[in-house]
Amino acid sequence: MHLLSPRGKLKHLFFSTATCQTIRSYSNGRAYKCIQNRDSYDYTYLLERCRSSSCLKKIHAQVVVGGFEQNPFLAAKLVGAYGEYGAPNMGDARKVFDNLSDRDVFLWNVMIRGYANLGPFEEALDIYYHMRLSRVSANRYTFPFVLKACGAMKCTKRGKVIHAHVVKLAFDFDLYVGNALLAFYAKCGAIEMARVVFGEIPQKDIVSWNSIISGYTSNGYAGEAIKLFRAMVQEHNFVPDDATLVGILPACAQAAAIHLGFWIHAYIMKLGMKVNAFLASGLISTYGNCGHVKIARDVFDRVCDKNIVVWNAMIRCYGMHGHTDEALDMFSKVIELGLCPDGLMFLCVLSTCSHAGLVSKGWEIFHSMEAYGIRKTEEHYACMVDLLGRARLLDEAARLIETMPIPAGKHVYGALLGASRVHNNIELAEKVAEKLFVLDPDNAGRYILLAKMYEDVGRWEDVARARKQLKEKEIRKPIGCSSVEIESIHHTFGVQDESHPYAQEIFETLKSLEGMEDEELVMTLM
Repeated sequence: MHLLSPRGKLKHLFFSTATCQTIRSYSNGRAYKCIQNRDSYDYTYLLERCRSSSCLKKIHAQVVVGGFEQNPFLAAKLVGAYGEYGAPNMGDARKVFDNLSDRDVFLWNVMIRGYANLGPFEEALDIYYHMRLSRVSANRYTFPFVLKACGAMKCTKRGKVIHAHVVKLAFDFDLYVGNALLAFYAKCGAIEMARVVFGEIPQKDIVSWNSIISGYTSNGYAGEAIKLFRAMVQEHNFVPDDATLVGILPACAQAAAIHLGFWIHAYIMKLGMKVNAFLASGLISTYGNCGHVKIARDVFDRVCDKNIVVWNAMIRCYGMHGHTDEALDMFSKVIELGLCPDGLMFLCVLSTCSHAGLVSKGWEIFHSMEAYGIRKTEEHYACMVDLLGRARLLDEAARLIETMPIPAGKHVYGALLGASRVHNNIELAEKVAEKLFVLDPDNAGRYILLAKMYEDVGRWEDVARARKQLKEKEIRKPIGCSSVEIESIHHTFGVQDESHPYAQEIFETLKSLEGMEDEELVMTLM
């Protein structure tokens, strides 16, 4: 068979009829003359041009027939190629790996990477431990894949064991491994350990900064994420890239940091960066949380390739600001365009119906979920319970809970308890509270809400009993706080908080304001 080699020179290769068919499958059916001669480089050339799993299996068969199944280089190529065609092919990759008698560190890494990317993630760790038993020394490329698998499983305990192996082999100061450790701890919610690892990386790169910023953001520490972003740009002179902005924009949305949101938007426009779906959804969420609905819509309209994430962000923006018609119109538009709404979109639309009191529309949307193959979760049922509760349909909400095909959790019963409080149905509230004390025992708000309902009807003994339970179980209510943004810096204050460096001046100013008459105060503030 005549075939062009990677160097562009004509080579003569001998293949069987089956192999000729394999080659034709990705060479547009050209006719080749088959002759008899081949080596491992020829198979490598074919593997690099393979375009389907069926083609791959045919080449694999030829490798076996040709007696090259023990070639470590070819085996690594086969394992990597099977991994590229998805999880169902990892079984074939494992057979190649298991049949090889001599495995080098590269082959072990390729196998671990396949499981770390596609799962089962447990298998990645299993391969790693067999690698150690085989006395093959891990290198700097091994640990990122193993840590990725640990992060996917959120297995902090086993990840710490891997961390110990990293330190033992003196890879803890390696940038590649350090970034992987940082990402692992962030995924597992161990943000303090992530910060320690970040501090120990000698020469941080943009990936290090992106990982710690997105770690703080995803774990709910928006203020810390913003501080790190400012330090990265202002103190360390790093230039933010797409990943940086995607990581920090959710923090801007959480903290309603509109000035930073404006800066990021201007930065994107100044550099002429393409506003992809992730950047667009982040900008829309930031503007939406800060009340700038028109600017959010302008960002939405400028996105060329809108995916479900972008539509969700805009529908949520409209819904949270009471633009019910616009939110429902956008939902209808999604359906008209032939896009398949996801579970989050249904949550946004159901929440919109709930706040607008649209019971019939809410039921219609709720029942339509099955038509789009969306599984109803507890959150969807909680939205419906909230919708019915706001409409004073408490009995109907209770019946919905009883007929749920999945166990009702704290979100569902929490919505019903809130509705019972609004409509002062103390009998229902007591029944629901008893379930919540089991499902969500450490939530102080449940006890306090029930105590306030008892206060409203003068049942003081029950008030004392509810508060006594809080004390006996040592459940503490989260301390409320307020925040204000001054010159792009967020200042947070709790009740009687004296931690701020200007606390004394603030309290003195508040004290002077308290003594002013209303008219005098207005004139001062103007």
